[in-house]
Amino acid sequence: MRQQPYAIRWMGTVAAAALLSLGLAGCQTTGLSDITGSLGHRAEARADADPVRAAEIAGERYRANPKSVDAAMRFGQALRNTGQRAQAVAVLEQASLIHPTDRALLGLYGKALVDNGDFQKAFDILGRAHTPANPDWRILSVQGTALDQLGRHDEARRYYASALKIVPNEPSVLSNLGMSYVLTKELPQAEQVLRQAYSRPNAGSRVRQNLALVVGLQGRFAEAENIVKADLPPDEAAANVAYLKQMLNGRQRPQVGEAASPSRRQS
Repeated sequence: MRQQPYAIRWMGTVAAAALLSLGLAGCQTTGLSDITGSLGHRAEARADADPVRAAEIAGERYRANPKSVDAAMRFGQALRNTGQRAQAVAVLEQASLIHPTDRALLGLYGKALVDNGDFQKAFDILGRAHTPANPDWRILSVQGTALDQLGRHDEARRYYASALKIVPNEPSVLSNLGMSYVLTKELPQAEQVLRQAYSRPNAGSRVRQNLALVVGLQGRFAEAENIVKADLPPDEAAANVAYLKQMLNGRQRPQVGEAASPSRRQS
């Protein structure tokens, strides 16, 4: 069976989370880990052309030297790249027991916990990955996403604000903040923040797709498709928006600000 292009699968994941927050989707496990900014440490290398093979190689190196923090981080990241979330957590948890003060390791471990839906533990672990005297804006942003998933949106936005004090107008942080507003059904505010991120010269494709998602959630599908076309061929851009339409089809979208049933975070 032909696999969906990555962008469509990604938009489906984020759209499901957004729809769930708006009371439009059924009970399911979702996560917004895909919208978090990179932690930027040594294990966050570019994705290999063959991520499955890369994970196999990283696994061999890790098993040859399981006490190496670098080997553990590379293997953990490779597992994350191939969607093996629980395995990534297990590897990084074991490494953190051996290297409990390695902040780069703790940062990656915390992000893996976000991937795996263990948001409170992720938040706690990420708190050990930096200090108030020397905060890391990337980690502050990921802590914000964990808090958003816990429903603690006001706290999450304070973390994003702290990150933005360090890196004003950073698109990845603004993108996370924008999606935080999606989770509280404040779509115009979400769009305003995401457009601010979109206007930055270093805005990446994920920022643009988040903006397209929010525009589409407000029913402006042609505009959403035009935004997505910056990164995708026309047929894939159309498929992304068609997927979003399909998810919205047959469900009555509440008015912005209208009360919706609380979203459930587990199946």
